[in-house]
Amino acid sequence: MTKVFDLLNTTGRWFDQRGADLLPTAARFVFAAVLLQYFWGSAGTKVGDGLLGIFIPGSGAYAQIFPKAFESVGYDRDMLGIFHWAVVVAGTLAEFLLPFLLVIGLFTRAAALGMIGFVAVQTLTDLFGHGAISQASTLGAWFDRMPDSLILDQRALWFVVLAVLVTKGAGPLSLDRLLRNAPWARPVSRQQ
Repeated sequence: MTKVFDLLNTTGRWFDQRGADLLPTAARFVFAAVLLQYFWGSAGTKVGDGLLGIFIPGSGAYAQIFPKAFESVGYDRDMLGIFHWAVVVAGTLAEFLLPFLLVIGLFTRAAALGMIGFVAVQTLTDLFGHGAISQASTLGAWFDRMPDSLILDQRALWFVVLAVLVTKGAGPLSLDRLLRNAPWARPVSRQQ
């Protein structure tokens, strides 16, 4: 029995030593594999026509981000103000930029924190703007043996992946690590 405990302790020490590198790398990989195309696809539906389409959002952007306000003006985006435009443009830019930063591992902690805020706003919009709060199958429930609800189950897992990146950083295969270890980023030692 002692050999079993020794093996468990040795294995545990190995994971303790390498966990600081494995966990954030795995979190970034999972984000890239599962969520990158989701967010970029969603952002793509908000962009208007032409080269500067990101600054001239399409109707879909307002319908997704401000569903009730957009409906109240008869789906005429010209009836919405500068605030609505600024939020839509900022949200669309964030939906493109923050996932990209996470995948390449640049400003990872800040990008992950921004994504947590983004997902929180997205969730509130889905719940109250789009009415998911009253749709039991979309809202879901924790501890119900069904891991497939779009809001409570999926978004909880997203938050955990992002929380790993906020707390642990990007890991060794990242631009953050490359920049931190660059010769010009090291403190200069003073010779006396």
